[in-house]
Amino acid sequence: MSWLTQTLSSSIGKKLIMALTGLFLCTFLVVHVIGNLQLFKSDEGLAFNTYTVFMSTNPVIRTISYGLYAFILLHAFDGFYLVYKNRQARGKVGYATVNNQSTWASRNMGLLGTILLVYIVVHMGDFWYEYKFGYIPFKKYTIDLAQGNVIRTEDMPGSYTLSGKIAETMDEASLTKTVIVKDLYVQAEASFSNPLLVLFYVLGMVALSFHLVHGFRSGVQTLGANHPKYNSLFNFLGVWVFAILIPAAFAAMPIYFYFRYLMQ
Repeated sequence: MSWLTQTLSSSIGKKLIMALTGLFLCTFLVVHVIGNLQLFKSDEGLAFNTYTVFMSTNPVIRTISYGLYAFILLHAFDGFYLVYKNRQARGKVGYATVNNQSTWASRNMGLLGTILLVYIVVHMGDFWYEYKFGYIPFKKYTIDLAQGNVIRTEDMPGSYTLSGKIAETMDEASLTKTVIVKDLYVQAEASFSNPLLVLFYVLGMVALSFHLVHGFRSGVQTLGANHPKYNSLFNFLGVWVFAILIPAAFAAMPIYFYFRYLMQ
């Protein structure tokens, strides 16, 4: 296995690790943004709260999540190492001129990556840590099974406890379903009423956009997917999907809650 260790520890090997972990994280972003779009549903948080329960209790998802945390750290440390080696190779003087083919994003991937790492820490502290270890209240939803909509909600007392994160009961006589679930939606409402935090999240998504506009294409090229037949597709995905659509969707969430808060 020494050849594998030597390959992965080489400059080419580290670029390969960066590409593989980066593209895996791109896949995660797609799944994460689709799930978080539940925040926009007009059901007082039911869809988002039940989605959160699924993501935090499903054994397959939980296993993938642990891999995700490891990949984030590996991607970050590997990126910092490559930035350090690149600066070492240039020497203390640095470039006399900027290569016309390079972009601001490609020259500042280390800075963008650092901003995103800080963003991830803050985001996980606000939501993941609070959901796992902090205090998240429970909410009771009553659902009309015939219409499929929420007809009544009730905030449970602060002393209310549940052995799990969700409890569901059916009332066949009234054709209703009751769901009691941890209300992470209310945490989002509270967090995004803070304009400074909203600004931080939006700036984080700007950094993500610049990071992905270079990172996605670079990762694809590192894996050898560089062919005139497919380059236009990769460019479309890198720019319009990962650098524009996904960051814009994430940024829209705190902005949506903040303007809702202002209109109350």
